[in-house]
Amino acid sequence: MARRGHRPSTGTANRPKFWGRHPVTAALANPNRVVRKLWGTREALAALDLPSTLPVVYADVADLGRLVPSDAPHQGLVAEVEPLDDAWLADLLIEGKDDQRPLVVLDQVTDPHNVGAILRSAAAFDALGIVTQDRHAPPESGTVARSASGALETVPWIRVVNLARALEEIAEAGFWRIGLTGHADQTLAEAMGTQRICIVLGAEGEGMRQNTEAHCDELARLPISGKVESLNVSNAAAIALYAVAARG
Repeated sequence: MARRGHRPSTGTANRPKFWGRHPVTAALANPNRVVRKLWGTREALAALDLPSTLPVVYADVADLGRLVPSDAPHQGLVAEVEPLDDAWLADLLIEGKDDQRPLVVLDQVTDPHNVGAILRSAAAFDALGIVTQDRHAPPESGTVARSASGALETVPWIRVVNLARALEEIAEAGFWRIGLTGHADQTLAEAMGTQRICIVLGAEGEGMRQNTEAHCDELARLPISGKVESLNVSNAAAIALYAVAARG
């Protein structure tokens, strides 16, 4: 990408810690990620090809458990990292201008488990990226990285100040913006057509804000049965991304 926002080193207290084999190895493999320090058991570290410049601390399972939230499945590895540099929506739209990869926009989805799971689904179905409002989304964290299972390092995550303006930019780039909501008359399959698709999802419970809905081209629902009121937002994202990938 041509334009990136470079953050200064955040200081030790504010650096996220990632845990678990997939998040840590993905962070180490990402050339855009700065890993400041790595803790691990001898067995877990022996399986890694580590740069000689990386500070490594051998630790037992109990020591590692004190570095992460209670009961976090660290699998013998914990890494202290710098957050990724800010990426720009305009650059992402240019990067994807010649393909049909879908885009995902999240309106005030704040649960880090959900955002991580959506990143994982975005990687699985080759989405162009996800877009969130900066003030109403979780920061990079071990929980997001663990739920994303490595996808935090591979799927562009764009944070914007104004989500409505971002949706306007997305439309100008040729995307058909479909907001998922249970009160829509048509299903997602009926709304998609053959255009490039931007899936817009709101927070659980509240759903999309009115202004976000107003910036969608169409509203659609998933054809779920009446046995449940709604799906978890990460489940809805996965189903929607599959539907976009599988359309004829």
